[in-house]
Amino acid sequence: MIAAPEIPSEFSYPQDTDTRFSSDTDFSEDLDGRSTISAKGKGGKKGKKAAGEKGKGGKGAGRINGHHQENGMENMMLFEVVKLGRSAMQSVVDDWIESYKHDRDVALLDLINFFIQCSGCKGVVSGEMFRNMQNSEIIRRMTEEFDEDSGDYPLTIAGPQWKKFKSSFCEFISVLVRQCQYSIIYDEYMMDTVISLLTGLSDSQVRAFRHTSTLAAMKLMTALVNVALNLSINMDNTQRQYEAERNKIVAKRANDRLELLLQKRKELQENQDEIENMMNAIFKGVFVHRYRDSIAEIRAICIEEIGVWMKLYSDAFLNDSYLKYVGWTMHDKQGEVRLKCLTALQGLYYNRELNARLELFTSRFKDRIVSMTLDKEYDVAVQAIKLLTLVLNSTDEVLTPEDCESVYHLVYSAHRPVAIAAGEFLFKKLFSQREPEEEGAPKRRGRQSPNANLIKTTVFFFLESELHEHAAYLVDSLWECGAELLKDWECMISLLLDDPLPGEEALTDRQETALIEIMLCTVRQAAECHPPVGRGTGKRVMTAKEKKTQLDDRTRMTELFAVALPPLLAKYAVDAEKVTNLLQLPQFFDLEIYTTGRLEKHLESLLRQIREIVEKHTDTEVLEACSKTYHALCNEEFTIFNRVDIARSQLLDELVDKFNRLLEDFLQEGEEADEDDAYQVLSTLKRITAFHNAHDLSGWDLFTSNFKLLNTGIENGDMPEQIVIHSLQCTHYVILWHLAKSSEGSSRKDDLVTLRKQMRAFCMMCQRYLTNVNTAVKEQAFTILCDLLLIFSHQMVSGGREHLEPLVYSPEDSLQSELLSFILNHVFIDQDDDSNSTDGQQDDEAVKIEALHKRRNLLAAYCKLIIYCVVEMKTGADIFKQYMRYYNDYGDIIKETMSKTRQIDKIQCAKTLILSLQQLFNEMLSELGHGFDRSSSAFCGIKELARRFSLTFGLDQVKTRDAIAMLHKDGIEFAFKDPSPQGEGGPPLNLAFLDILSEFSSKLMRQDKRTVHMYLERFMTFQMALQREDCWLPLISYRNSLQAGGDDDTMSVMSGYSSRGSSIRSKKIKPPAATAGTSAPKRKLPEEESSSSEVWQQSMQTPVMLPSPHLTSTAMRDPKRGRDDSFMGVYALPHDQQQPHQHPQHHQQTPQHHQTPMDYNSQVTWMLAQRQQEEARQQQERAMNYAKLRTNLQHAIRRGTGLMEEDEEPIVEDVMMSSEGRMDDLNEGMDFDTMDIDLPPSKNRRERSELKPDYFDPASIMDESVLGVSMF
Repeated sequence: MIAAPEIPSEFSYPQDTDTRFSSDTDFSEDLDGRSTISAKGKGGKKGKKAAGEKGKGGKGAGRINGHHQENGMENMMLFEVVKLGRSAMQSVVDDWIESYKHDRDVALLDLINFFIQCSGCKGVVSGEMFRNMQNSEIIRRMTEEFDEDSGDYPLTIAGPQWKKFKSSFCEFISVLVRQCQYSIIYDEYMMDTVISLLTGLSDSQVRAFRHTSTLAAMKLMTALVNVALNLSINMDNTQRQYEAERNKIVAKRANDRLELLLQKRKELQENQDEIENMMNAIFKGVFVHRYRDSIAEIRAICIEEIGVWMKLYSDAFLNDSYLKYVGWTMHDKQGEVRLKCLTALQGLYYNRELNARLELFTSRFKDRIVSMTLDKEYDVAVQAIKLLTLVLNSTDEVLTPEDCESVYHLVYSAHRPVAIAAGEFLFKKLFSQREPEEEGAPKRRGRQSPNANLIKTTVFFFLESELHEHAAYLVDSLWECGAELLKDWECMISLLLDDPLPGEEALTDRQETALIEIMLCTVRQAAECHPPVGRGTGKRVMTAKEKKTQLDDRTRMTELFAVALPPLLAKYAVDAEKVTNLLQLPQFFDLEIYTTGRLEKHLESLLRQIREIVEKHTDTEVLEACSKTYHALCNEEFTIFNRVDIARSQLLDELVDKFNRLLEDFLQEGEEADEDDAYQVLSTLKRITAFHNAHDLSGWDLFTSNFKLLNTGIENGDMPEQIVIHSLQCTHYVILWHLAKSSEGSSRKDDLVTLRKQMRAFCMMCQRYLTNVNTAVKEQAFTILCDLLLIFSHQMVSGGREHLEPLVYSPEDSLQSELLSFILNHVFIDQDDDSNSTDGQQDDEAVKIEALHKRRNLLAAYCKLIIYCVVEMKTGADIFKQYMRYYNDYGDIIKETMSKTRQIDKIQCAKTLILSLQQLFNEMLSELGHGFDRSSSAFCGIKELARRFSLTFGLDQVKTRDAIAMLHKDGIEFAFKDPSPQGEGGPPLNLAFLDILSEFSSKLMRQDKRTVHMYLERFMTFQMALQREDCWLPLISYRNSLQAGGDDDTMSVMSGYSSRGSSIRSKKIKPPAATAGTSAPKRKLPEEESSSSEVWQQSMQTPVMLPSPHLTSTAMRDPKRGRDDSFMGVYALPHDQQQPHQHPQHHQQTPQHHQTPMDYNSQVTWMLAQRQQEEARQQQERAMNYAKLRTNLQHAIRRGTGLMEEDEEPIVEDVMMSSEGRMDDLNEGMDFDTMDIDLPPSKNRRERSELKPDYFDPASIMDESVLGVSMF
């Protein structure tokens, strides 16, 4: 019972005999122990109310707005106020307390209904129920009135109205206990009733009750913990006052005060015991059972609150008896619950005073916490790392080096929150011991600064991690916790330029390279203020403080590196890797500082060093870095532009003049040219190409010289490959820069004509180089060709660039063919066949990965031509057919290409897919011959590829309807295209392709299956439908796939030979005779599929002695129409088997399998017309034969045992006999002698359940004389 007017005097809370606050419950404890507090059942003694309270609980038995009036509006208002969350919760609670003091039964009933309504239940607990019913009965009644139409309830409903409900609900409970903590909660009535109710609701099978009551009980427990904590503090204070008073001398001791303090301590102890009993009841009755609830939200609530208890009242709760629940739950399957465990532990480990009590827990569950740093839920991993950081702060001895290393490598994680948390852990572990600076001593800078050793430690860590290409990730991970250290560029410069101090070990060359890379990453992070590529979480709006910090950092870095960069370049001028990184620094400078800071001389020094580097190096990366530096410095917005532009022009003049002079000598020498001359030409060409990438060199006529060089290479065939590659690249840049100037709209017509000629001549040159013997040259020519064809395609005139239309270039068929051949010969190859992997490099994984990356780029370049319709879409068939074989290498590229082509043209994409399957089928035939085994790996591979293709069409059959229909059309035509190699009567050469085509049947809509089936029948002869040999199984299986799920009424009579039967249920009420425009009603049965599959299995198992397959048409045929109306309009009999009375129009309309296919529009029109004619014909047949069907059926049934008379109508299955003689009999007038009576499970059968099962055997109803055929 929820509550009685008075609690029995002998009632006591469950209490442990050994400890005053029991907590060591286990999973196996008795469920009955959870709610001992609610054991005041029917046998409990009910006390009497005080005189002033008598009769108050029974007033207002009427109803207001459908609710009991005794609940009043206070109940509704209590829920509404909490839901809205607008009023001060303390005033709401105070009002309820006043009501409770006035009439505690009514107020408590309001509180009970408040919890019921907060659960989303529409029911109301009445006063009568409250007085006379037990807990379980009330909860059962409320469960029955629960609205289960929606799974939502206040705690889960979304929307602004319920946004703050949970917080208001929790606040109400907390304030209620706080306001009642001095008197009401000890009256042995309110808390007993509430705890009893919540305990019962928490055990309900209704999720809403369980969730809401568990939350209420946990918050109630938290509030009681606060009360217990206050009591404990008051007890300590009282005990201290008592001891102080007792220790006074007798003359000054106040005995009355001692007695008061002793009495007060006794009262506090009693209250403490009662509060602990309440908490014990909630813990045992709710927490112990709900922390392992099936609902993750409920488990999370329990773990979150127990963390609060242990943090607030550590003396009572922070022990292994309670910590074990958190430790166990760290293995929860739901990330939400694991996250609550970690956040609860963080609150404990944050307080260093509690660390001693956590030692046993840490040793037991440390490994689990470390493993959670790799949790699949990133939020959990972040909190696990933060927890380990707190553990690290408490003591360094707990975490082993292996534990720390498992966290260290997470600084390179792509998920930024995980990386930042790991960076904080790393910073605490490695950089927390900083040398303290002496007070009053001058601040040490540069190499002598305290950060010097920390920067060295960062370099050592970076090198030991062996992830040298991820310095930007390391810097980003440490940025938030160690930005001051990472931005100490003065110290970094000093470490690179200054000599080591006495006794100090100098940096090695490898360490200097790592330091320069880290320094570059810190400069980039400070200047750009966003994480590196792969960690970006979208653009974030910077605050004013961040913008100011960014400007200050850029100013400071410019002032430092403008002075330090020239000597750094001079020191490391011969080291390509160091120079490449150092040359990227000016890209982040504030160039105005060169003028305002009077640093022009340092700019001159920088330009001088860059020029020397260009003259010394031929490495492409170094030259491109120099080119980008010139581009960054040549900014017209700044006054230094003229100075930099002059230096750049002088350098380029010298390079171009040198190249023209060397090239002329080189071409004149011809075959007599030595290696030194070739090297000079190559090095100069490399420098020009690198600068042409970022600078417009149109003023120097580079096209003529490069084209002459390429032409000579074609004619002689002995040109060094690197010269050809860079010449192709340089000429490509010439074309692109010319196009960029023409796109501005200010170019003359003559310039467009010149560009058109140059572009087409260059494309022809690249096409000629596709046949070069050197693979690298061919790859370069292929890549440039794909880029040019894409740039100069028909799409270049869009966006208001119509004046560029003369430049549009469409590749000829020969060029398309050569591009496709290159892809097939150089991309779709095995790894070991890669000609680039020589000198035993096949075993080098890095080389293999690089080669694969290059091949992927080549394939992507060609696929872009398909996507943008530069080449014909059908060329993609050669790409798509490689989908399965090279799935691991190129599967993502091919799949994306299929998706894009389908968006462009669904039908053409479908035709391309079926073409790829046809090509694979032809290749298999040429390899295995026409007598191949359909279980061979080659055929199964093609079929699996078809299945994968089918999956790419998705689930929306309406969108892909036309494409799938066209795919089946092309597949059918291909299957019947070539005659049988075995001569007349044998299967067509490509008939097995229908087995592959059947993989797409599931993508056809129901009505389209009928249309495709009719189209298939156009290519078939009468004998094909009768064949059952293994070689004809593809045809049978394909027809079966088309009939599965289709409308049987539209299938021809001969469909029954291969697939399945159908059964119809005659209507209970005989319909009037159908006219020509109406059709008899029909209803499909679930047994239809099973019977059809059984017949099909029988025909598969015994191809020689076939049972009579079922007719698929539910309409009974008119015997006078004969064979011509049944199937002669669909199949063509040989001339020697055609009946003399056959109508000539049927013969003319019967298509042969070798006829010329019509175009797409004609095919669709023909297919729709055929379907309409077929449906109209069958509707007429059903109308004419329906009455005859009923008459003969009833006659046949009544010739049996008579047991069928209870059934209004049986299920009829049309059975066609296998022998040809019986077929003739059927055509000549065997109306219903071939009927097989079947009684599948039906309403009639359920009504006749008392009949024996063997009465449903058709053999017991009709003998063979009645049926005229043998029973199957």
